[in-house]
Amino acid sequence: MTVIDTHVTVQRDPAGPTSAPGSDTPAVAQGGVGAKDRILVTANELFYHEGIRAVGVDRLISESRVTKATFYKHFGAKDTLIVSYVNARHEATRAQLSELVFSAPTPSAALQAIVDNIVEQTHSHEFRGCAFINAATEFPDSHHVVREVVSAHRDWYTAFMADLFRQVGHPMPGDAADEFVLMRDGAMSGSYASDPIAASAAMQRCVARMLRESAS
Repeated sequence: MTVIDTHVTVQRDPAGPTSAPGSDTPAVAQGGVGAKDRILVTANELFYHEGIRAVGVDRLISESRVTKATFYKHFGAKDTLIVSYVNARHEATRAQLSELVFSAPTPSAALQAIVDNIVEQTHSHEFRGCAFINAATEFPDSHHVVREVVSAHRDWYTAFMADLFRQVGHPMPGDAADEFVLMRDGAMSGSYASDPIAASAAMQRCVARMLRESAS
């Protein structure tokens, strides 16, 4: 199954994030983890579960088991680490979606696999909403680098889904992708704020209707 490379550039981080294919989170390496990776893994855990602004540099340094000098050697400032965190989330999402699509026998099956994966995430006790939306809400300035990275990720995600809907045979794949992203946002926000079963079921019904539109 061919997926068009949309060439959306998200990487704006000279530190270079590490991510795990098939996962929504950066890799947590076992044993012999370098200081830079330990910092990023710690940031991923704390930023997602507690909030970016709520976690200070001193705590990141302490829980990463590095010195202050090591932290600033690798990242220079907290904002650089934040961008690395968002970029790592992007790379993990890109690897995950690519794996789901290439493993599916048909485009429709790939779309269903993506929906199932979203539902699985929202039903996890570790789920705290969409990491990208969460990051965007913490930076009100639309020109802040974090907002720009989040925006680029969402552009890439929408383009990825548009190509998949094109393969499914939807008559308006771009519109379908926009609607899918909106449904995903709603399912993730609604699942975290309220009832994950109702939110994910609503998304599944909407996607089923979109697939029927593609088949008609």
